[in-house]
Amino acid sequence: MAKRDYYQVLGVARSAQDAEIKKAYRRLAMKFHPDRNPGDADAEARFKEAKEAYEVLANAEKRAAYDEFGHQGVQFGGAGRGPAGADFGDIFGDFGDVFGDIFGGGRGRRPPRGANMAFSLELDLEEAVHGVEKQIRVPATRECGECSGSGARRGTSRSPCESCGGQGQVRMQQGFFSIHQTCPHCRGAGSVIRDPCPACGGRGRVNHTRTLSVRVPAGVDNGDRIRLSGEGEAGPRGTAPGDLYVQVKIRPHEIFTREGDDLYCRMPLSFATAALGGEVQVPTLDGLAKLKIPAETQTDKVFRLREKGVRNVRTRRHGDLFCRLQVETPVNLGKKQKELLRELDQSLARGGNRHSPRLHSWTHKLKSFFDDLVT
Repeated sequence: MAKRDYYQVLGVARSAQDAEIKKAYRRLAMKFHPDRNPGDADAEARFKEAKEAYEVLANAEKRAAYDEFGHQGVQFGGAGRGPAGADFGDIFGDFGDVFGDIFGGGRGRRPPRGANMAFSLELDLEEAVHGVEKQIRVPATRECGECSGSGARRGTSRSPCESCGGQGQVRMQQGFFSIHQTCPHCRGAGSVIRDPCPACGGRGRVNHTRTLSVRVPAGVDNGDRIRLSGEGEAGPRGTAPGDLYVQVKIRPHEIFTREGDDLYCRMPLSFATAALGGEVQVPTLDGLAKLKIPAETQTDKVFRLREKGVRNVRTRRHGDLFCRLQVETPVNLGKKQKELLRELDQSLARGGNRHSPRLHSWTHKLKSFFDDLVT
């Protein structure tokens, strides 16, 4: 199938400026992104088409070649990169941050910085479904206030490494070949501390525990991660800190189990209601809901309550609640109750298979089975 015109794909004129092209691509990418359209092959194809068109039209050289020679004049390098090697996360802006923060998406290569950290946050099912704000205490490191992260005693500074001359690397000669390797004295820093800071011992960082506020969006599930930017370990020598990834763990619930966006529960039903029908109240995470039980309902009958499940954190669509009924056999019967049940059983037996078709069918199959064994 022939490729569509790139300007037509993005819905812009051939004279469109860079900002207009970027805005058009961002709108299409947000609409057709696979994370927002799970399982939709057409949306995925539209997303890839828009990305390909943007990759060309946002690059001055490629756009000029395309304008003159069409698709034949363009040679694509790697997928997933925009003009001048830009990361597509930068194109998404805040939208990209949402997916990165909740689901741990990457944003490309970064300069040296502090280590990322992980924290496990346990939630009740109700908290995960409706969203909540939690206070957590996280042990980590922070920049030393005494030396401002330099590691050197206040009033002094780091000195250039004499082994590498401040380069951080040393050259090793082996015959005709010369190789560079990290300086073993300064470990690549290019400088050393002559007089370490007494507060941090020259590390530039100190241990501490801090309290953070975490906003958990409604609909998160087990294993989802929330990124708190810049709340990880402090960076070495005053560089940027890492990130803190809060991983969600949902506690078991007394009534409901969760599978994706759907909820499941088992509910006991009285013998009389199952036989005669009636109306019962079913628990949901938003309160009680009424459910009409038809007469002659059997045990393990499943009823579906639409949109009574979990609202998806990305699509915002609600799942369903599936309620499985368990007909309860009466217990602790009194003398009069037993007599009434025996009388009812005798009355039902006189009706043959009319009142107990499953029992009659089972009895017939059992008789045929033993007859076959005898013959």
